Amino acid sequence: MDNKSAYVHLAKWFEYLNDDCGYQQWSQYLIDTLSEYPLSCGLDIGCGGGWFTRALQKHGYIMTGMDISPEMLDFAQQQALRLGVRSEYILGDITKKKLPKKFDFITAINDCINYIPKEKLGLAFKNVAAMLKKGGVFFFDISSKRKFERKIANTVSVDDRDEVTYLSFNKQEGDKVTMEVTLFSKNSDGSYTRADETHIQYAYEIEELSTALSAAGLNVLLTEGHLKTDEKTADRICILAQKE
Repeated sequence: MDNKSAYVHLAKWFEYLNDDCGYQQWSQYLIDTLSEYPLSCGLDIGCGGGWFTRALQKHGYIMTGMDISPEMLDFAQQQALRLGVRSEYILGDITKKKLPKKFDFITAINDCINYIPKEKLGLAFKNVAAMLKKGGVFFFDISSKRKFERKIANTVSVDDRDEVTYLSFNKQEGDKVTMEVTLFSKNSDGSYTRADETHIQYAYEIEELSTALSAAGLNVLLTEGHLKTDEKTADRICILAQKE
């Protein structure tokens, strides 16, 4: 089983259902971290609905968004057009595809790396390195193993709103977490449409990520919890690496 069905139906609701995640503060944290380096053009891998791509573009970076989900890219392009933010969007899987263009920096935000199977992590990081200019930086985050074990494993997540109800039935086996997602979206006549999709994520330790980064020619510069919190207790861990 893979993630081919992921975000087919959730794409149009994703940013709406995550409206409490602190997008503005999160975006500023990315900008503040990247501002320490002389950067111009960037690639946002796993860009999803494009929130962070748009935020970085509005800050002044020349951005390209890349995602494996056509539905997510459609939503990202619609939002960019609606808001007048000019970014390029490309369909692509980082474990299979590298672009011929070189970038000053690459980001992968909000669990993108957790979606990569263990056996494909090394290839993904090598593709990232191949798309970075010498001295370029790679900034990404993961949901921590602690978060999976304490807050997600073998639980049911529910978000019930007027327009849509989201349910996720979560099961963890070793480092693999399968989330069976069901959406009930409200139609104009008051009826509801049900949609189902499967998401698979993988729990990673900082050490194994650092080893894979090093093997790809990327030196780890920083590891910290989300928004500069303690990585030992954080639900989200951020890693900054630089191409040799």
